[in-house]
Amino acid sequence: MVKVLLVDDHEMVRIGLAAVLGTEEGIEVVGEASNGEDGIRLAQEYKPDVVLMDLVMEGMDGIETTRKLLQLYPDCKVIVLTSFLDDEKMYPVLEAGAFSYLLKTSRATEIAQAIRAAAKGQSILESQVASKLMNRFRQPKPAAAPHEDLTEREMEVLRLIAAGKSNQEVADDLFIGIKTVKFHVTNVLAKLGVEDRTQAAIYAFKHGLAE
Repeated sequence: MVKVLLVDDHEMVRIGLAAVLGTEEGIEVVGEASNGEDGIRLAQEYKPDVVLMDLVMEGMDGIETTRKLLQLYPDCKVIVLTSFLDDEKMYPVLEAGAFSYLLKTSRATEIAQAIRAAAKGQSILESQVASKLMNRFRQPKPAAAPHEDLTEREMEVLRLIAAGKSNQEVADDLFIGIKTVKFHVTNVLAKLGVEDRTQAAIYAFKHGLAE
């Protein structure tokens, strides 16, 4: 028997879900909560296998409730059941550990299927949610800034170049040989894709690297 806890601030939603799920074989609704605080309290009392979680509630919302609930009971499976598909709610609750994500327009059989699947460790996502996630991962990652490839020593040399130091002054400040400085300067220019020390200094100031 899969024990289910309902957390939703709309009483009619809870009544409807409890009535429908009460007819499903192998599923037992063990409790209902109208807010996040009560949801966590009832989870401590009933130890549900699955929690059907609303997102928008007064007080503690579904995102924070999911995060705190899973900190206490990491084996519990949280199924988001909501009317919202906006990124500001969807991504944070999935990052908080929500196991599945359904819309309240889902059929009763789909919700029951998601509950049984969650109990078996299988995640189900609303098709629109899955599409959003796929599109997000398909987006190219922003290229790393050139200076991120500089070593710690090369970054020190760049800062000193930006400060107007000559090669000899850089060598004195860093206690290294002049040939070593020239080697580092050559690497800095190449990695930044600039032609001379002046352009390197401009790059440093532009990216907030100069002291």
